[in-house]
Amino acid sequence: MIYVSRKEHFNAAHKLYNPNWSEEKNAAVFGPCANANWHGHNFEMIVTVKGKPDPETGFVVDLKQLSNLIKNEIIEKVDHRNLNMDVEFMQGKMASCEILVMEMWKILEPAIRTITSVGQLHSIRLYETPRNYVEYFGE
Repeated sequence: MIYVSRKEHFNAAHKLYNPNWSEEKNAAVFGPCANANWHGHNFEMIVTVKGKPDPETGFVVDLKQLSNLIKNEIIEKVDHRNLNMDVEFMQGKMASCEILVMEMWKILEPAIRTITSVGQLHSIRLYETPRNYVEYFGE
């Protein structure tokens, strides 16, 4: 099995806040991430497709097509946006990286099937900071 990855970057603001909780509980659980005036990150996103290379092209997935797909389906919708307020696929959801990566999967998994006949989405790794990331395998 071959694993092919594409890294993309976006900037976005969000806050972690449960509207069913008091201000005090939100502050206790989420700390400065519950800031009423939001906070931002320089996100790095790595999308990995797995499969056996197509005998005609040698590709699992055309990386240019994968890049365009990620940019069109995700990056253009989240870059320089407020994840809580501006991103349609995050409406009504907690804007944690865990939820964000799961929502991204729902968009990318079927879209990737349209650009490769031999590959499938394997994982999405989302770095919120250089030291903190989440990784999702669609499970």
